[in-house]
Amino acid sequence: MKFGIDRLIADPDLRRPLEGRRVALVAHPASVTGTLTHSLDALIAAGVNVTSAFGPQHGLKGDKQDNMVETADELDPVLGMPVFSLYGQVRRPPPEMMSTADVFLFDLQDLGCRIYTFLTTLLYLLEAASGTGKSVWVLDRPNPAGRPVEGTTLNPGQESFVGAGPMPMRHGLTLGEMGHWFVQHFNLDVDYRVVTMEDWRPEACPGFGWPEERIWVNPSPNAANLNMARAYAGTVMLEGTTLSEGRGTTRPLEVLFGAPDIAAASVQAEMQRLAPEWLAGCAIRECWFEPTFHKHEKTLCNGLMIHAEGPFYDHGAFRPWRLQALAFKAIRRLVPDYPIWRDFPYEYEFERLAIDVINGGPALREWVDDAGAHPGDLEALASADEAAWRAEVADLLLY
Repeated sequence: MKFGIDRLIADPDLRRPLEGRRVALVAHPASVTGTLTHSLDALIAAGVNVTSAFGPQHGLKGDKQDNMVETADELDPVLGMPVFSLYGQVRRPPPEMMSTADVFLFDLQDLGCRIYTFLTTLLYLLEAASGTGKSVWVLDRPNPAGRPVEGTTLNPGQESFVGAGPMPMRHGLTLGEMGHWFVQHFNLDVDYRVVTMEDWRPEACPGFGWPEERIWVNPSPNAANLNMARAYAGTVMLEGTTLSEGRGTTRPLEVLFGAPDIAAASVQAEMQRLAPEWLAGCAIRECWFEPTFHKHEKTLCNGLMIHAEGPFYDHGAFRPWRLQALAFKAIRRLVPDYPIWRDFPYEYEFERLAIDVINGGPALREWVDDAGAHPGDLEALASADEAAWRAEVADLLLY
């Protein structure tokens, strides 16, 4: 199969509309061809007039480890072109950045989750191009989490850099498809195109969205493998807590939690008692780790490791958002006064609790903290939102 960048490089007819135009590339370390050539180098070698490049959160080089660690603009010392940061002084490209190109090629590997900020960067680029006559092309890539949809919809007024619009946490779209939704939902006046993939099969095993023949390259420093990509729509919620998400270890965002003062085995037993069906589709294993940095730095933590991989993975049954919510609920029931929710700034949101910013509203937190709330209550909220989203985007699917 071929990703969008591979088709663009291989087919002169696809590149013909770029002739005589200045082209910018939005990219990161996973922006590579099937031969692992970076898209920037491949485009230049193909004769495309690339006049600027843009890097999202974590930078074009992918060297910035944590959230709220910014990247500066620079002049590429080899190519002599400006490299602009969309996670530095600005999040939205201003007119002076937009003036450097006529066509913007967006070639970012996504994880299929609303909170992954490359999605919001696409929206901000489309909005900046709207009404200017400039073009935005998405060079499409797989959604490694596949087509499943999960989570409650972001509430009006809860938009943020980790919440681009009213969609569930796990949206089930490629970035190319999401761009069509952005144009439609926000009524944008932009020349938008998708260079589609060839032979992407999101429901084909064993990859279920990620083709076996393609090498995994980290799109961000903590997105180390397919297991993380599958679990991320749940484990990312740990960023809104005092619990470790495994940053500072070799397997970040693949754990349900880590903490020095919580008995993981007891939490797993309580999860099994509360909603055993929410543990389906993966294996859960007790683990120990000592983060070298970040939360609980240099402190031994007990936790639960997720294995949504190999013979343990059931694509249709695995629901990471519910799984993570259940872990929070079990901790709250076992230790009612445990300070789960983090109260320091998250992605430049200084007023709202981080967990509410992440979830696009307070519903999940309120469900966890309500001693009388049961799994069925959250199921009712989420299942209605999920069904509505599937219906809304059904006509936008390209594959």
